[in-house]
Amino acid sequence: MILHAFWRSGASYRTRIALNLKGLSYDVRVVNLRAGEQRSAEYTLLNPQNMLPALEVDGAVLTQSPAILEWLEETHPQPPLLPEGSQARAQVRAMAAIAGSDMQPLTNLRVLTALREDFGADDAAVDHWAWRWNASGLAALEVMVARYGDGWAYGATPTLADCYLIPQIYSARRFNVALDAYPHLLAIEAAARAHPAFAAAHPDRQPDAV
Repeated sequence: MILHAFWRSGASYRTRIALNLKGLSYDVRVVNLRAGEQRSAEYTLLNPQNMLPALEVDGAVLTQSPAILEWLEETHPQPPLLPEGSQARAQVRAMAAIAGSDMQPLTNLRVLTALREDFGADDAAVDHWAWRWNASGLAALEVMVARYGDGWAYGATPTLADCYLIPQIYSARRFNVALDAYPHLLAIEAAARAHPAFAAAHPDRQPDAV
């Protein structure tokens, strides 16, 4: 497997976590988002959307991290990242969607660049924008984790929800979002720091980290 990724990309981060939790080996090909390498002719052939990550496997190229993570669960079911029971799986997917659909896309590089270039937002305005979407999502996740978690976001073992949550907490810290109001989320963050799969996926541990 070849993972095309950038160290600080939240979608790349969640994909690394899932690959590590599954115990899979993969090579990383760095695509520097800040240098615009995602728009190169070579990468465009892999992913015409010019976004990260992309996973090359068995002659195919998989894009969009939610699809990649679901593919991993289907093709490498052990250890499972979805709990037993349709309602339990729906709750995990809902938590993942809060982070992956309602929060992260609104604070990724292309959106923040558009805020600066198209609307003249300064750093304070960008931080406020990121705070707004992080705070609303984290507040909802805090309630859900309190209801369903037992050491992790849902239950006593990591799930897809944790793959999405941990990168979003990292992002919130980047934008100076206060996290004191989310003790259940902070407990999961602490558990992730001590877990080898999460620790190895951390942006600071990546070969292109700066």
